[in-house]
Amino acid sequence: MFGNYFYNETIRKTVIAFGTLFNNISIKHKEGATTISTIKVPIAYGPIQKFLARAEQQPNFDKNAAITLPRLSFEIVSYKYDPARKASPITKFCLVPDSDAKKIKRVYMPVPYDIGFRLSFATKLQDDALQILEQILPFFQPAYNVSMTMIEGHDEKKDIPFTLNNIQFRDEYEGDFTTRRAIVYELDFTAKTYFYNEIPTDASGGLIKRVQIDYSSSIRGPREVRYSVTPVATQDYNSDETVSLTAALEKGKTLLKVTSSAALTQYSFIQVNKEVMRIQEIDNTNIIVLRGQYNTKEEDHYAADKVNLITDADDALIEVGDDFGFDSDIEFFGDLKTYSPSQGSDV
Repeated sequence: MFGNYFYNETIRKTVIAFGTLFNNISIKHKEGATTISTIKVPIAYGPIQKFLARAEQQPNFDKNAAITLPRLSFEIVSYKYDPARKASPITKFCLVPDSDAKKIKRVYMPVPYDIGFRLSFATKLQDDALQILEQILPFFQPAYNVSMTMIEGHDEKKDIPFTLNNIQFRDEYEGDFTTRRAIVYELDFTAKTYFYNEIPTDASGGLIKRVQIDYSSSIRGPREVRYSVTPVATQDYNSDETVSLTAALEKGKTLLKVTSSAALTQYSFIQVNKEVMRIQEIDNTNIIVLRGQYNTKEEDHYAADKVNLITDADDALIEVGDDFGFDSDIEFFGDLKTYSPSQGSDV
């Protein structure tokens, strides 16, 4: 009914992230200033009552039961939709695969949910419990953020806050002298995570390569003026290495000497190493340039350094997240036609 099978492992990743926060807690037993033992507290998924029941059923009370207590456990106790973080249900965003930044996928915004966790730990001694508690509390003020990769194979990371909400403790020490004592602490947390819909296997979107606005002097009249904007690359992508320098170029200097100027044109942009320049004048193999264009910094360049052209070929290679410039065009019409978005042409 809802669609195809998908499983993004959101709950599994959140459980692993939560459990990993507490997998390196230890307690120490001392006599004076001397440490006589150090115990790394084991952690497992499940209710604490399960481990307490196992400890109580230990048939030999004289047997060393240090492998049972102290112990940490955690479990999911609730799921709750969070309307405060809600986005429009029809809004989509671009998801970029790690394998190819140009194959953009358009997916629906994730749905916010709060997952409730309960972290419990049981010890035989009160001091053991306090050691564990003090190794946890300083990190939650009241939240601790964990960066998680939400969709495997895609550049989609979110900082998921784990918020400490409540702390309860009890001392289970009833019965005769053979009854095992268990000091139990329970800490309630909330993880503010997101659930994603089905991720398409193929590219379902792309970079916007052109924006067009049509103007008309009447409300529903034909377009009379069209303003179009296209992105322009501000760096070299294809490493064309068109020419080379024949002499060094120091910072502050504007005379560029190259092997040939046949492929160069006035007012075009070139890139030498990481610096972008604009060609102002061409005199045989001597080029006058404007330095440090497109927010690049002037650098020292040396003979044999390669000169790359920034052309239309680079415009087609602009990647997601890159800075780029704009090229605009204005057209005037008198043919009484209207642009049809569905057909992609004037009708």
